[in-house]
Amino acid sequence: MTDTNRATSTSTSTDQWTSVQAYVLAVICLLVGIAGGWFIRGSESPASAAAPAASATAPAGSANMGAQAPTPAQMQKMADTQAAPSIEKLKADPKNTELLASIGNVYYDAQLYPTAIDYYQRVLQVDPANTGVRTDMATAIWYTGNPDGAIAEFQRSLSYDPNKANTLFNLGVVEWQGKMDIDKATATWQKLLDKNPNYEGKEKVLELMAQAKKHSSVKPGTQAKPLQ
Repeated sequence: MTDTNRATSTSTSTDQWTSVQAYVLAVICLLVGIAGGWFIRGSESPASAAAPAASATAPAGSANMGAQAPTPAQMQKMADTQAAPSIEKLKADPKNTELLASIGNVYYDAQLYPTAIDYYQRVLQVDPANTGVRTDMATAIWYTGNPDGAIAEFQRSLSYDPNKANTLFNLGVVEWQGKMDIDKATATWQKLLDKNPNYEGKEKVLELMAQAKKHSSVKPGTQAKPLQ
């Protein structure tokens, strides 16, 4: 047996859990992004939003996990395990916005939106003009079934940066899926394109605008269930 194989065979179950956890969270993050209306992270570019698809490689022994989706309890355990080092660091620096945001992102990716929102709110208490975090928090609020609350936070983000592309992108999605207000959604996306002529996701925006216009006969105010 080579040294490499020996090292692999003697890995602890904790190490294996961590690798599987990272893979599952990456895949679920990707699936949420696709199924959830192509929401984009507040600090991401449209091109990087799909990065997990290119980088995620199943670790040895993870095939069985891929057979069925993790239960909520399993997702909670994986998220808690991944967030634990940052939470420990936070004890010495409780207002560290980078740590708080990274923890929020872990719980967001695990679809534990109320916990993610809590950490995002703690960031915004220190840095209210952090439009990336506010956009992510607004999207998490949408996933809890509160389109009005999400729209309010997107608008607050835009009060700091009126032309922020990712905020406008996600706002348009909620105006469409959450309120079925096609006119507002398409106007929001048109503003995105007008103010960000080099936006990487232009084709996706045009595609969403075309899809939304197919629903123009639906009465505004009709709420669609968040896509999970």
